[in-house]
Amino acid sequence: MRAFDGQMSGNRPIQRSTEEKKKQLRDLKEALAALKPHAAPSLRESLTAKIKALETELTPRR
Repeated sequence: MRAFDGQMSGNRPIQRSTEEKKKQLRDLKEALAALKPHAAPSLRESLTAKIKALETELTPRR
């Protein structure tokens, strides 16, 4: 199904609260720890990149 003009879906990023971001960070760290040794290196890289991005978002700015 296609989005109509002005609809709130499409190419917009999902806005998450700080608590949702913290939960997502915990989930991603758990998923990274649960990966098997034979998992694809690109999967590990994408998970670590997302974890780093979330950690930088959650650090308090001065």
